[in-house]
Amino acid sequence: MKQPELTIEQGKLLGSTGKDIRGIPFYKFQGIPYAKPPLGHLRFKAPEPPEHWEGVLDATKPGNVCYQRDLFRQKITGSENCLVLNVYTRNIPDGIHTSLYPVLVWIHGGYFIFGSGNDDIYGPEFLLSENLVLVTVNYRLGMLGFLCLEDLALEVPGNAGLKDIVMALKWVQRNIYKFCGNPHNVTIFGQDAGGSSVHLLFLSPLTAGLFHRAIAQSGCAVNPWARGTRGGNTVAEVLKIGLNDERELLDCLMTKTVEEILEIQEKIVDKLVASEVRPFGYVLESSANRFAFITEEPLQAMLGGRFNHVPLIVGFTSSEGMEIYKNLKNQGLPPLETFIPWSFNYNMDKSETDKLRDRLKKFYFEKEAPLKQVNKIFDLISDSMFIFPIIQTVMILFHKNKAPTYVYMISAETKLNFYKKLAKIKEPGVSHFDDIGYLFKTFKTPELKPGSVEEVVVTKLIKLWSNFATFGEPTPHKRDSLLKVKWKPMKKHEIEFLDIGRELKVSAFSAKVPPGNEQSAHF
Repeated sequence: MKQPELTIEQGKLLGSTGKDIRGIPFYKFQGIPYAKPPLGHLRFKAPEPPEHWEGVLDATKPGNVCYQRDLFRQKITGSENCLVLNVYTRNIPDGIHTSLYPVLVWIHGGYFIFGSGNDDIYGPEFLLSENLVLVTVNYRLGMLGFLCLEDLALEVPGNAGLKDIVMALKWVQRNIYKFCGNPHNVTIFGQDAGGSSVHLLFLSPLTAGLFHRAIAQSGCAVNPWARGTRGGNTVAEVLKIGLNDERELLDCLMTKTVEEILEIQEKIVDKLVASEVRPFGYVLESSANRFAFITEEPLQAMLGGRFNHVPLIVGFTSSEGMEIYKNLKNQGLPPLETFIPWSFNYNMDKSETDKLRDRLKKFYFEKEAPLKQVNKIFDLISDSMFIFPIIQTVMILFHKNKAPTYVYMISAETKLNFYKKLAKIKEPGVSHFDDIGYLFKTFKTPELKPGSVEEVVVTKLIKLWSNFATFGEPTPHKRDSLLKVKWKPMKKHEIEFLDIGRELKVSAFSAKVPPGNEQSAHF
């Protein structure tokens, strides 16, 4: 295959080629701008449409990641000029290939403070083994993407990073047919903060018609770690600026270099516990802002049926809490009451707090000291930070979503479990971030041997996601020699879920007991 060239709305692109896991070639176009660079007066603001360019844009290598401390590699990297996306496709229009294929748009995770859609972690080689077009997106992170100021005149109402993703989806609608992608069959999918973003896009009034199916992996809008802080008080305290003068605060921040912005961000305490909102995450915007991304509590929006009614897959791994515990380990286990999600709105005196702590301790740890029962700590973190909010979401959508909703749990433990391999975790279970190793080629991916358990699990998961993107259901065929199961959506009285392990198993749980983890019902 020769280097591909094509023309989109903004100008000409020069791409490159790659090979999928079977050795079949595909086309790559990387670092394509989907919005105007968010520099100068556009810092912290909603994105603006992309600019045209002259000549041919070199799209043969990854674009800039958004400025961050990369927590996987423990280094500072990136640029403020980072609103780019990557497109991977098996075909481009050439007079012969005129069919349009389902489009998958990936939204990366990283707790809204790190990560990118680039191919060092999200390599396309697995997904491109199916007839799909894959798009991966970089969006602003941390303070640059999620600063929220109350004064609407300053035009920094929050959620800039999420509005970046909306702009990318608009770009897809206008341009993806040039890559043989079908703009009328777009599936958004993401993990961690990407999963929360998928759910938020599902709820946002700004996204009608921009996607047609959704997959939220290990994240939803109700996860306590997804919510950010309204107003600039925490930033003002670091800068020693008056708490009531947001204009002075913004003027000060506009004079800072991107390096200084990250330094300020990292001086703000970010505990990553269930009981507190984070400094930077999504916020509920004022309804006075007619371009608001979201103005209503997610639970209330779902209960009122005010969301995009599209088919949805939502799920989690068997031991999400491993990853957070790994980061807490050196600091010691925080007080047990910090595991009660802030969304419970509990305000208790010391005696009530003591009772709650004792109840949690008895339920999860019985008479043993918590630090002697690592697996129970994993369960507690998993339940409070991930599984309970996801199950809460599933229970509401069972009644309110007019389209089918499917539930899964990933239990596969192989050499492809990304985070366990990265962090050298030996305990059994599937950690948060582990599942990305079965969808993407990462910098930790070993060679896949034909017939190995790794190759089998990858092939099955890719087929499930590909089926969903193509047909709107993950197991559309009655007799499937590969999958050998029928994964049904939620239905009355019970919820079937798919256990994605070395084998695929369909199980059911009642409305009171979630899959694989009865403790979550305690919440």
